[in-house]
Amino acid sequence: MSAMDAGKVYVLQEVDGKGLGAVAITKIAKGTRILSESPLLRVPREVPSKDEWDTALSKEIAALGDDQRQAFFSLYDAFEDEATREHGIVRTNALPNARHTWNKDLQRLNIHAIRDIDKGEEITTMYIAERANRAARQLVLQRDFRFTCACQLCSLPEPQRCLSDARLDEMLRLDGSVNDHRQLVTSPLQCLHDARELLSLCEEELEGIDDGTVACAYYDAFEIAIFNSDVARAAVLIGRAATARAVLEGEDSPAVREYREIGDVPSGLSAEEFSAWLWRETDPAPTQTSPQAADQYADFRNDAMFPCFDELPGENDLDLDFYESTNGVSYRPSMHWCFIAEIVEIERFMRFRLVVEDKARNQIPVAFYTSHRGGELDPLCLEKGYTVAVLYGEQHGFLDMSVGIRHENPASLKIFRVSLEGLLSLSDRVQQYATVVEGARTCQACGRTAETLKMCARCTFFWYCDKECQTRAWKEKGHKGDCKLLKDPDLQGLLRLPQDGFRQVHEFSGR
Repeated sequence: MSAMDAGKVYVLQEVDGKGLGAVAITKIAKGTRILSESPLLRVPREVPSKDEWDTALSKEIAALGDDQRQAFFSLYDAFEDEATREHGIVRTNALPNARHTWNKDLQRLNIHAIRDIDKGEEITTMYIAERANRAARQLVLQRDFRFTCACQLCSLPEPQRCLSDARLDEMLRLDGSVNDHRQLVTSPLQCLHDARELLSLCEEELEGIDDGTVACAYYDAFEIAIFNSDVARAAVLIGRAATARAVLEGEDSPAVREYREIGDVPSGLSAEEFSAWLWRETDPAPTQTSPQAADQYADFRNDAMFPCFDELPGENDLDLDFYESTNGVSYRPSMHWCFIAEIVEIERFMRFRLVVEDKARNQIPVAFYTSHRGGELDPLCLEKGYTVAVLYGEQHGFLDMSVGIRHENPASLKIFRVSLEGLLSLSDRVQQYATVVEGARTCQACGRTAETLKMCARCTFFWYCDKECQTRAWKEKGHKGDCKLLKDPDLQGLLRLPQDGFRQVHEFSGR
């Protein structure tokens, strides 16, 4: 039995003692994209219960065509309730030669070779999330997949297996050490050395395979360098992280592009342009003599900059509170403004619309007139209770006599996965603890004001006296949630919107 299409580098055929498998029909170089598939069906990642997950899955299956439905039910699975197409033919292996990843931008599942694969060799991936010793691997595979792995690594003689297990246990310990927030504060050099030791063990255990552990270790080392303001080493480390991740995911991976951008230091810029690039600002950075100096952030409760719907300009009106002219003929915005409101309803009848409620409890529709009519949005963001931000929003009168916002430019709208009150509260904390007053900052944990505090390396907004204060804020002050939100470059950009005039249009990145 075999199946092969033109251009494929593999064939589906029976593998001795294993059933149907994917086998290379030519030598496959490391980093090659072996397979790229759109999903047969999709269900939300975050579903409250198994019953709701089963319901969502049943609806997706019912919507399939007859041939697709037959293909779905013909695939074998240990639990008989989930499957894929050819990706499902690629078996698990504790020392795989390929890696499967999801590309959010392409909406496709990709499989890449993570080492050179010889002609006639079976293509294998790894089903479990982390590398563990043999006993732990077998336990997970039996529990979750009803499968006993007999790959090269799992079948090692006992002396070699014990050495391998010891290396894998140490790799897990080092990974935990590198990601220990307290150790990052107290012993950053030890963290960096642990990352190097982790990479050395990867080389020894994985035999040259560019596994996800390698990319993660380089990225962790990059964060350690950034935390210690070691920009030179950080640039090298993020470059290596990008190279390792490109092997796993391809150069079109959103994460790889982001890593490349971080490590790509431009040349030929003026001091002002370089500063704008350095801090990822759309507008040139304000100078120390301007009204908005460094570390002065926009306040989401400021109704002039973040107006409620009633205060927005009309799309056919010339509102001089928002626009200015230099020649008396053409007009442009005189300031930055952004409308923020919480999603209360999601309507998909005829035209996609979000009904939102602003700070003044006004409920208005945001109707999508983009080329994809809302299809450009991340489905995980389409939830009641999340906050919509619309840059340069204007009041629009619709044919049904309702008034709302007509949304046309995808780069002017962003949905943040937090409630409006949660976003406003975060803004309050940024105003209190991230803003510099007379050259000093305030520790979020104890409230002490000083010029020499330590920055949170992950969000770069909040500052602390020492590791004890940082741990206290993480546990008691809600910084864990704030830190996660503030890693979003679009939220950072919104907080850094210039308050001292308008130079050029600000846009969301779309990530």
